[in-house]
Amino acid sequence: MEDVQERIRKYYPQLTNQQKLAAKFILEEPKEIALHPAKVVGALSGTSETTIIRLCYALSYSGYSELQNELRRTLIDRPPQEQTLSHFRVAAEELEGQEDLIAFHMEQDFATIQQTLTDLGNEKLARAVEAILDAKQIVVVGFRSSHAPAHWLAFALNIVKGNVHLYNGPIDDANYLLTQLNSSCLVIAFSFPRYVNETIQFAQAAKEKGAVVLGITDNELSPLGPIADQLLKVTTPAPTVLVGMAALFSLLNTLVSGVVAANREQVQERLDQYEKTSRQIYPFVRHTEEKG
Repeated sequence: MEDVQERIRKYYPQLTNQQKLAAKFILEEPKEIALHPAKVVGALSGTSETTIIRLCYALSYSGYSELQNELRRTLIDRPPQEQTLSHFRVAAEELEGQEDLIAFHMEQDFATIQQTLTDLGNEKLARAVEAILDAKQIVVVGFRSSHAPAHWLAFALNIVKGNVHLYNGPIDDANYLLTQLNSSCLVIAFSFPRYVNETIQFAQAAKEKGAVVLGITDNELSPLGPIADQLLKVTTPAPTVLVGMAALFSLLNTLVSGVVAANREQVQERLDQYEKTSRQIYPFVRHTEEKG
């Protein structure tokens, strides 16, 4: 079932400017919607009660009450972001001046990992794993700061599933690659500030070819958000590329682990074959390692 964030991401391009302003407020301040009537939310968001009501209809809700109740359930089911990130801020203040860099970054990574995986939720993870398992071909795309996680995910999925291609920009023939995509294919796209246009353009072109797009980004309303059929969000303080890598790789590891758990026998066969092939291709290296 789609949650409020998913609906906003899906319908955002079709909203009016005032509705977009209200939608952003809902994403940023879900507590306010859970606590206040539509008239108050309209004033707080700089719009109006009418805009809030019309936004609910635009998001395919029966009215404001349905949206409000869903947000209330969401806030009850998982701890708010402020709770985890405030834990990080308190820890940072305690470490200030102690020159304990290791402890500081461990606290920071712990907070961002916990919040990201909490926001991910089992339902979104299961849908992403299912999309990977169902895909006959997978293309992974990510540039600049996103290249390293994109490369790792393509490598890991090739081991446990196979038929995964890392799109390398100018090195690859994008036009040819896009001609191979259809509804049985999955594109996994990474996009973080500053968002690279080539990633967005490739994801959009792949979607037009019928491919499923799984976006991994920092915000539902990032340039990749409205394009993606599914979205996994890394919840970290800005800038993500500096403080969010631990959370991002933890999310990716969880995703790959989900693929392994869902298809354990086939994955084990692939791992055995991978190990056997490695021994055949690199006999000298393995012999040296075993002697050492």
